[in-house]
Amino acid sequence: MTSFSRRAVLASAAALAACGPKAPAEKGQAPPAPKKADPRTIEGAVAGGWRLPADRARDPFRHPVESLKFWGLKPGQTVVEFWPGAGWYSDILAPFLAATGGKLYAAQQQVTDPADTATRAIIDAYTARFGGTPRLYGKVEMTAFGPTSGPVAPAGSADLVLFLRNLHNWMALGIAEKAFRDAFVALKPGGVLGIEEHRATPGGVPDLLAEDGYVEQAYAIKLAEEAGFRLAAASEINANPKDTKDHPFGVWTLPPVRRSSAFGEPADPAFDHARYDAIGESDRMTLRLVKPA
Repeated sequence: MTSFSRRAVLASAAALAACGPKAPAEKGQAPPAPKKADPRTIEGAVAGGWRLPADRARDPFRHPVESLKFWGLKPGQTVVEFWPGAGWYSDILAPFLAATGGKLYAAQQQVTDPADTATRAIIDAYTARFGGTPRLYGKVEMTAFGPTSGPVAPAGSADLVLFLRNLHNWMALGIAEKAFRDAFVALKPGGVLGIEEHRATPGGVPDLLAEDGYVEQAYAIKLAEEAGFRLAAASEINANPKDTKDHPFGVWTLPPVRRSSAFGEPADPAFDHARYDAIGESDRMTLRLVKPA
């Protein structure tokens, strides 16, 4: 991969982590947050008024209640979230785990380039937010994942590890296999790896660099199985049959990124977003994999 392509991958990862919605969700905006929500339940944590309105507006596409229940999130668990970015899911996970005696490890993107100020800014903002309100978020443990990173959590300590729309970035950077290995080491026997990822049209030749942001589901499962995982279930919770997956700027053409030009080029003010906004967010696989006991 060229150095430009690697910068593009990192830029896209930063954009996905930091962005909010630019178009209404297909099934309408998320309902207003209640004045009081009980973070001791998944539903209560999702309904929490502390969540940003822009984050809540994406609930109809990301289905956090259904997804977290599918992955088996339980009170008091130890959870590792790889590359949480700005904290869309952390804003649900951290209050729930803090309120139920659990623990969240945030394995942020390892910064290997001192010039990568965009990623550093996202990490610093995440640390300030989730480290500055312990009554709500508890003690979020900050770790890192990247080409030369160490353990994301103590070996055999995690009940649940989450890969949330980042596998394509790791494939492009050549660290996808390491992600699965690191997750496997962190999990307890019987622990779960949950994956949400942009899903490529099946049957073609897998793009090992995931240049358009889409990953074949069978290939994701293959990578997991090679690391020692066993597929327990696949769900259509986050499917979107409207997604034709042939967009001019890859998955990033769709909300929430809404790219209008190639990486490294200025945005095109004349680009017509209407067709892609009508599709909504991407079609995604949702997988539950288990580390054998």
